[in-house]
Amino acid sequence: METKNTVFIAQSLDGYIADKNGGLEWLETIPNPERKDMGYLPFMERIDAIVMGRSTYEVVRNFGIPWPYTKPVFVLSHTIGSLPAELKGKVELLKGEVTEVLQSIRSKGYARLYIDGGVTIHNFLKEDLIDELIISRIPILLGGGIPLFKDFPNELVFKHIKSELFLNEIVQDHYERKR
Repeated sequence: METKNTVFIAQSLDGYIADKNGGLEWLETIPNPERKDMGYLPFMERIDAIVMGRSTYEVVRNFGIPWPYTKPVFVLSHTIGSLPAELKGKVELLKGEVTEVLQSIRSKGYARLYIDGGVTIHNFLKEDLIDELIISRIPILLGGGIPLFKDFPNELVFKHIKSELFLNEIVQDHYERKR
C-alpha cells in the first residue's frame, strides 16, 4: 500500500493561511463567478481520508453549511470531548503524538491522506511526514496572521513539480518531498 500525506492549502503572498483574526474572507478576494475548483475536486478523488486539527474542524463547523466532506475525517484534539450526532460515522476524534495518530489511521486502511490546518501541517512537517505540498498563492498581503510555515528542527527539501494559473491571478505550485 503506497502511503502519501499531502497538503492542499491557500496562502497569502506573505505566507499566511488566515488573517490576524483567524478569518478566511480574503480567500474570496479574486472573483470566481464560474466557481472553478482550482484542482480541489480531482485532488479529493485521489485521497482516502482527511486529517485536521481542532481549530480547522471548528472553522469548518462554523461555515453554516452541512458537513462538506464525503471522505472520513480524523480530527486531532486533546480538548474536544465528543462529536455532534450528525457527524457520527463521518468524523473521528484522535489524540496522541503525530506518529501514533498516523499509525492508527494507517491501521484502518487509509493510505492517501489530506493534511489540513496550520498546527497539524506544522506538526507533520516537524516529523518529516509530508510527501506533497499543493499551495495556492492568493495575491494579497495580509500583514500578519497564522503562517503556513514556522520553525522546523531540520531542513526539508522539496522538488517543484509544476505550477498552474487559475483565474489569471492565483498561482498553484505542486511540490514533492525529496527523500
